[in-house]
Amino acid sequence: MDATTIGALGSLLVGVGGLAAAVVGWAGKRGENALTGYSSLTNDLQEERDSLRLQLSELHAQRSADQAEITRLRIEIARLGGQP
Repeated sequence: MDATTIGALGSLLVGVGGLAAAVVGWAGKRGENALTGYSSLTNDLQEERDSLRLQLSELHAQRSADQAEITRLRIEIARLGGQP
């Protein structure tokens, strides 16, 4: 092998190494973007879950109040001589 061939192979290896570095950098940035998107989605889902838990708690309280009112009205109907 002469010096020109060795120089050409060296340049090729440097070029391949640079390309590999660019690919790794690109893949790393995509991974970073994916992780940021995943974290954002996770935060959004946790906020939505907390909101739904609050709504469910309010609905349970309303149901209890409704059940108490139904019981009160049935007693009142019976007191007035009706049939609940």
